[in-house]
Amino acid sequence: MNQAVYNTKGIITEIQRFSVHDGPGIRTIVFLKGCPLRCKWCCNPETQVMDSQPILEAGQSKIVGKVVSVAEIMEEVKKDSIYYRRSGGGITLSGGEVLAQPSFAKAILEACNTAGINTAIETSGFASFEAIEPLIPFVNLFLYDVKHVSDEKHRIFTGQSNSLILSNLMKLSERNTPLIVRIPVIPTFNHTAEEIESITRYVASVKGVKEIHLLPYHRLGESKYQGLEQNYEFNSIEPMSQEDMNKLLEIAKKTGLHCQMGG
Repeated sequence: MNQAVYNTKGIITEIQRFSVHDGPGIRTIVFLKGCPLRCKWCCNPETQVMDSQPILEAGQSKIVGKVVSVAEIMEEVKKDSIYYRRSGGGITLSGGEVLAQPSFAKAILEACNTAGINTAIETSGFASFEAIEPLIPFVNLFLYDVKHVSDEKHRIFTGQSNSLILSNLMKLSERNTPLIVRIPVIPTFNHTAEEIESITRYVASVKGVKEIHLLPYHRLGESKYQGLEQNYEFNSIEPMSQEDMNKLLEIAKKTGLHCQMGG
């Protein structure tokens, strides 16, 4: 492989090993920094801004955001190759928004492909398709967020239209890319039976989508807003009960697709 691939640099917040929630098997998650959306419930606000920034954690100030090379990432990722082989796992690129650093993401994926490591990316799909298309040959699985089918509500709660997101989902499906659609279930945003029915019905109409994962809202990122001295708009919103989430899951299952909680 061209050495330039391994020399490619980008900015990340962290590398998390031994994850079992972001794709099949045991995975290493690389969190890229930068995101064009501003979801009111975001649990990783430290990944939104592309630059390094200070954050207060447990009373200690630290800098979040580090420029690294693909070679440095691969050195860490390869440490768990034996677990990938045994579990069917690999690497997942997350964020932030992976597509905010498309050249960096492509270089990581290409290096993993050369090393025989399974790849997945978590994405909102909010980018030009010209940024997405070069990644497709190197991605084994797209974990694709569909937050709402209402453009108006999507704008209010994320700051952006959903038209590009839904368009890119269709384009990916036309290229037979492996797709799992994930729906973050957020109280006051998309938590009603009617909304989940409309979202899952739309998703089920997209060729190639085989699974739907409902992701329950949580407040685990609330302390990060405090550490960044940012306002957390959802500080009065409580997570939904397991009973209510199970009811929404049953609605999703009516699509005939495999549906599960979390993922």
